[in-house]
Amino acid sequence: MSTAALAEALVRLRDALAAVRLPLGLPGSAEAGKSARDLVTQLDDYVLPRLATLDAPLLAVIGGSTGAGKSTLVNSLVGREVSRPGVIRPTTRSPVLVHHPGDLEYFSSERILPGLGRSFDQAHDTSTLQLVAEPSLPPGLALLDAPDIDSVVAENRALAAQLLAAADLWMFVTSAARYADAVPWEYLRAAADRAAAVAVVLQRVPPAAMGEVPPHLGRLMTERGLAHSPLFAVPETTVDAQGLLPDAAVSPIRSWLATLAADQVSRQAVVLQTLDGAIGSLVARSPEVAGAVDGQVEALGQLRADAEKSYAEAVRTIGVQTADGTLLRGEVLARWQDFVGTGEFMRAVEQKIGWLRDKIWSTLKGEPPQANEVKLAVESGLEALVREEGDAAAERAEAAWAANAAGRQVLQSSREDLSHSSPEFSAAVSKAIRDWQGDVLDIVSEVGASKRNTARYLALGVNGIGVALMVVVFSQTGGITGAEVGVAGGTALLAQRLLEAVFGEDAVRRLAKQAKDRLDEHIQGLMSAELNRYLRAIAETGADSAIATEVREATQALSAQRAETTALPMGAPRAELDPARLAVEAQPGPTLTGEVLDPRPLDEGYRVEVRDEA
Repeated sequence: MSTAALAEALVRLRDALAAVRLPLGLPGSAEAGKSARDLVTQLDDYVLPRLATLDAPLLAVIGGSTGAGKSTLVNSLVGREVSRPGVIRPTTRSPVLVHHPGDLEYFSSERILPGLGRSFDQAHDTSTLQLVAEPSLPPGLALLDAPDIDSVVAENRALAAQLLAAADLWMFVTSAARYADAVPWEYLRAAADRAAAVAVVLQRVPPAAMGEVPPHLGRLMTERGLAHSPLFAVPETTVDAQGLLPDAAVSPIRSWLATLAADQVSRQAVVLQTLDGAIGSLVARSPEVAGAVDGQVEALGQLRADAEKSYAEAVRTIGVQTADGTLLRGEVLARWQDFVGTGEFMRAVEQKIGWLRDKIWSTLKGEPPQANEVKLAVESGLEALVREEGDAAAERAEAAWAANAAGRQVLQSSREDLSHSSPEFSAAVSKAIRDWQGDVLDIVSEVGASKRNTARYLALGVNGIGVALMVVVFSQTGGITGAEVGVAGGTALLAQRLLEAVFGEDAVRRLAKQAKDRLDEHIQGLMSAELNRYLRAIAETGADSAIATEVREATQALSAQRAETTALPMGAPRAELDPARLAVEAQPGPTLTGEVLDPRPLDEGYRVEVRDEA
């Protein structure tokens, strides 16, 4: 199978990882976010470009700790100063890439490291890659001097990690005094985990310690999965006037690199090993990122449930209090009594005395103006109830979020003040109540169309019948008890009798249910609009379970394509980097004096010891 399908799977995973958002400071989320960004960067900087140009020159990145002598090593390998060592830490501030002139096209474009600018002059920042053409460097090989991995400047550390992730071969430089430091081993373990091709250069080894320090480092490398990585031990020596190490100290390293570049099989093996290791690392690490997204979504789901519960309680409370007689008090009760009167009127309706009833209807004919006053009282009382419950819901939701670490972060980042109802809530409540009253009048008009000419209908009028229906709605559950039964209870009963006299008993029940359903719909709409402020705050975080699903599915697709792509050596042995196998031949230049030692390749790692015989 060609690499096209593999590249497509890689691009899909890259896009999925780029969409990951981990806004909440949950345990492990910072690490997962950094991992997602690092994976995207490596895909952009190395994996996709390298897969597209498998025959491009081998890029060896020279990395290591501050003061390990990386720039000095690069200059000494080339034979002149191409990377200027610093005196004040950080010693290396900007990356320098040395290449054969014929390989310029591979590095002048954005084939690799597209986020870095290109310059042919010395750069002084971490955003520019200085390109240096060097004819003595063999074609097919490039050396990149990276900033310090433990630099005191965060930008330098980040760039060093980025450059190492873009390497076909890591040339890790350390010293006899610092080879056991923790930071270098973090990088070396990462290289071992993703099967990257690595060579280690141990500098400044005192002659007396040559028999102890390199073997100890070799054992450490073997224990940490780097048994197949070459180890070059460079003795402590002085530099010449140009700041270069003696040629005898670096010739074996130079010759090994040149031979590796000239050996197409070995070079290709290094490239494929590191590329496949990087893809394998993507497959292994991406599910952890998906898991972190799941954790964010779960935490936000709890916040959503808290907010929904709060507003559901508001809807429930209003639903109960608009049916149990709570509203049939105070101003509503007074205005209703003004409208229907008391005593003889109520007794006449209850006793259904025909001649007196007809006399009353004829007296009321002409739609009493008090009906509007009842309507306004209902509007005022209902608005007060809804606003109060809306404010209480906001307070409950905000308190629940404030008691949750994730909720506090969302509250702080929200563009809205969620500690109370929205500024528009009061006006929205007023409009919703007026709309509901209009719905009630529409219901009355529609159902009473066939009765518009009856004396009873004309006596009460649409508004009078409407307010009577509202009173019945407010007393559906019969929750009025005690002293209220005599007043408010009688009020509800009177309204019921008036409507039954106009529409009949069955019709009144249907009208009351229809009017109550309309009211509940308006209340639900109001509370949903308020709840949406909290849901928007959650959505603004960018955490999405669909992203986690896509990361997992893209990872599975990549794993399948990786297994099917014959261009990569799945299951094949690692690239053979044994300097004892790769013939160490002198390149044009000074005569080499050195030898390759291979004490115990499988047990202690490889060691190249250089003796200065001058």
